[in-house]
Amino acid sequence: MTTQSVSKVSIPIAGMHCINCALNVEKRLRRLPGVLHASVNFAAEQAQVEYLPDQATVEGIAKAIEEAGYRPLVAAAGTSEEEADNAEQAARKAEIRDQSRKFLVGLIFTLPLFILSMARDFGLLPAVLSHAPYINWLLWLLATPVQFYPGWDYYRGGWKSLQSASANMDVLVALGSSAAYFYSVFLLLFPRLGQHTYFETSAMIITLIKLGKMLETRAKGRTSEAIRRLIGLRPKTAAIIIDGKEREVPLSQVKVDDIVIVRPGESIPVDGLVVAGESAVDESMLSGEPLPVDKRPGDTVIGATINQTGRLKIQATRVGQDTALARIIRLVRQAQGSRAPIQNLADRIAAIFVPATVGIAALTFILWFVIGGSFAQAMIRMVAVLVIACPCALGLATPTAIMAGVGKGASLGILFRNSEALQMASQLDTIVLDKTGTISQGRPAVVRIIILADLADDPKAATRLGEAELLQLAASAEQGSEHPVARAILKEAEGRGIRLIEPEGFQALGGSGVSATVGGRLVRVGKPAWLEELGIWLDEEAKSRILAMSLEGQTVMMVAVENRALGLIGVADSIKPESAAAIEELNQQGIRVIMLTGDSLQAARAVASRVGIDDINVMAEVRPEEKLARIRELQAAGHLVGMVGDGINDAPALAQADVGFAIGSGVDIAIEAADITLVSGSLTAVPKAIELSRATMRTIRQNLFWAFFYNLTLIPTAAGALGGVRSLPEFLRHLHPALAALAMSISSLTVVSNSLLLSRKTLESTSKLMPRSS
Repeated sequence: MTTQSVSKVSIPIAGMHCINCALNVEKRLRRLPGVLHASVNFAAEQAQVEYLPDQATVEGIAKAIEEAGYRPLVAAAGTSEEEADNAEQAARKAEIRDQSRKFLVGLIFTLPLFILSMARDFGLLPAVLSHAPYINWLLWLLATPVQFYPGWDYYRGGWKSLQSASANMDVLVALGSSAAYFYSVFLLLFPRLGQHTYFETSAMIITLIKLGKMLETRAKGRTSEAIRRLIGLRPKTAAIIIDGKEREVPLSQVKVDDIVIVRPGESIPVDGLVVAGESAVDESMLSGEPLPVDKRPGDTVIGATINQTGRLKIQATRVGQDTALARIIRLVRQAQGSRAPIQNLADRIAAIFVPATVGIAALTFILWFVIGGSFAQAMIRMVAVLVIACPCALGLATPTAIMAGVGKGASLGILFRNSEALQMASQLDTIVLDKTGTISQGRPAVVRIIILADLADDPKAATRLGEAELLQLAASAEQGSEHPVARAILKEAEGRGIRLIEPEGFQALGGSGVSATVGGRLVRVGKPAWLEELGIWLDEEAKSRILAMSLEGQTVMMVAVENRALGLIGVADSIKPESAAAIEELNQQGIRVIMLTGDSLQAARAVASRVGIDDINVMAEVRPEEKLARIRELQAAGHLVGMVGDGINDAPALAQADVGFAIGSGVDIAIEAADITLVSGSLTAVPKAIELSRATMRTIRQNLFWAFFYNLTLIPTAAGALGGVRSLPEFLRHLHPALAALAMSISSLTVVSNSLLLSRKTLESTSKLMPRSS
């Protein structure tokens, strides 16, 4: 049985005016043959579609969007992602210019229309002019361009929406403005039925809503600033070596294995490996860490980071859409365009909102016509209800906050895979930390050297035994070993500049230790128990020191020369400088922190005590394959669990956790693998991610409250529910449709502006920034 391949495409869309527009497009796309899933984000103005390529095509998907009445911004085949980004930005700017132009036309005609109408209504015009038959024709001449140029968008959008058996905001605006306009035209043609027209009402409705939409479009554009900043990090050109000469070429022409030259102050154009030169590189734009990282030959570098001090020669390893920056941009786009579970309620209400509003408006008209007997008064209240109802605020409440939160995260090196992960992170009550590589550096290092005896009694010894001499003997014997502890001893000797002696007769003995002849003496390096088995005597002081070092979490290696114990070397995976502060922050956030490790219980508790984790929250002697079961046990006990690991060895546990945090650095981490990726490799990013997710959810709840409160309060007000309360101001008792249009515009802007505050939020951190090296 063959498995069908599934393709994904993200298509920007222009022309959507409210959440119902997005739901309309979504419904169309889901009906297409071969489309497995479709999600349209109104705030991001983007459709994400999964489809079977043998049954559906991008062109067919774009055509369906077009048939729904909107404009898909699909790049031509062969267009690079950067060119597609530029084309989309150009289209967005063109849309803002179009909205601005239409608003300006509306304003030019509406302003004199409003002044003339108000002057007549308040008796500021001479009587001969106020009652002249041509005055209403003049008002009609001013109102008609507004009704059918700026207002035509609402007619077209409403008609397309009704063709799809749905109704959007365009329907409400078209109905409301048309009722005022065509009622006034009717009186113009049949003046005996009445003289008071409402041309200024229809024009003001359209102009004020157009103003609101223009400002809303610009504000929504600011929620995508994070993407634009990331795209702006790409240099346009790169200096590469061709035939031994340095040449500047467009970035698109750089290939894998090309040698790239980067001077101080320049942006590194591709992911690569340093082959020559040393420098400090600013990675803050991707990792969020402000301190530069030292780079030397053999170190990896990430494209779009800034070379600060020295000239680097880099071998390109990833170019174009394979670079870390390109993958980060794709991930941020995907997260910003995804739908959070909390949005489902707003979507369900929005789906019935417009028909319900039309029903309320019709009922308002009937009641006021029956009670008051005035057709004009009933019509004005009906128009106010149609215009003031705002599905836009409901539709924007969640996605604008998600876009702002995800964008803020990207600037801090916190990458959310989707909005569901962002929402779930705010609800976590337990964080499980894998010790190795998360709390600790993940690289064993020599942390202690103890001299037990001297070489004075050995006739072959030229000097007294010190740390350097003991380390020389141990490292020389370990040269043939690949064990991580042996590598740590060799690295320590190298770091101290100790010259090693070539060993003879090297033997590795099944994980217990090694033996070799060094400088004519038999040297053994290994576990104390193994050397005791060989008959090497240890006094009580040596045994107590071994126990103390073990309790501190060190792996103890004993060095013996000619059957005599000379010293101890303690090797441990050193704790990351920021681990204790990060765990303290998590505790302050009310989160239980659990450490998971394969170490012995004593060693694990020693590490836990150093970073502020209680003994009861230590899970020790856990084999890699058992991590998944431990996560399930916590979930079965009713906990919402976040797992923090390296994203590779911990993959099953990360997948099982409610939220998986992959912690690594730059190109070393599979950023598509986890729910949340922490690019910096710093544990302090975990409490930051949780704080950001909580702030985002708080903003969403504020937005939803405002959207519901607005509609539940002002729709009855527009319907005249406060008409009998004489203590209230006249403008509330008899809400004018123009004020209703203004209120509707303000409601959407309030939601978007509140979401944008997330972009400026400072995440509190009690941890101190520590210098890093690669």
